[in-house]
Amino acid sequence: MVVDGYACAVMIQQEFPQSTDPERSQKLVIELGYPRSDRQSRWGDRKRWVLEDVLGAVLREIETRAAEDVQRKEAEARAKTDREVRWRAAMEKATEQALQAQLADTLREQASSWQETTALRAYCDALEHRIAEETDVEEPQVASARRWLAWARRYTQSVDPLHQLPTMPASKEPEPEDLKPYLKGWSPYGPDEKRYGWGGTR
Repeated sequence: MVVDGYACAVMIQQEFPQSTDPERSQKLVIELGYPRSDRQSRWGDRKRWVLEDVLGAVLREIETRAAEDVQRKEAEARAKTDREVRWRAAMEKATEQALQAQLADTLREQASSWQETTALRAYCDALEHRIAEETDVEEPQVASARRWLAWARRYTQSVDPLHQLPTMPASKEPEPEDLKPYLKGWSPYGPDEKRYGWGGTR
């Protein structure tokens, strides 16, 4: 039976089909399938009434279930919309955090390169000072040291991140895996996907 789009299975059958008692074997029972509550879902012939007398109660129960089904679907739709809104907000925040992490990684790389360059430049200065104060070494060795110093200074300049003025790095669109650490349990693939187990609640 369908009421307002809600389909309810209605089964009518003998209550005691195996009974050899003619009166008992004629008793019928009506049962509604898939109960959603602890309300009555089964009615049968009794001494005080026959099944036809309780059909009104059966119909009212089906109508009640139909109304509950409408409410349930409306609540599910609202919950789905709410999940979608919260997922989009989480994705937006995670994307921004992932982009910030990209910039932070670039900054650390540049700072590390700058520290290395500073050490190399200090070494070149020390080597130049050492060459200048050398008096007991033959000229070919000094000339070789000067060539080494010249190459070292060129290399140091080539790897110096501040040799040219650094500009804002270009960011790439984060991949789903990049977003996971910032989603607090949401899936990067959609609001209804299976959530990850490392934190966050819906």
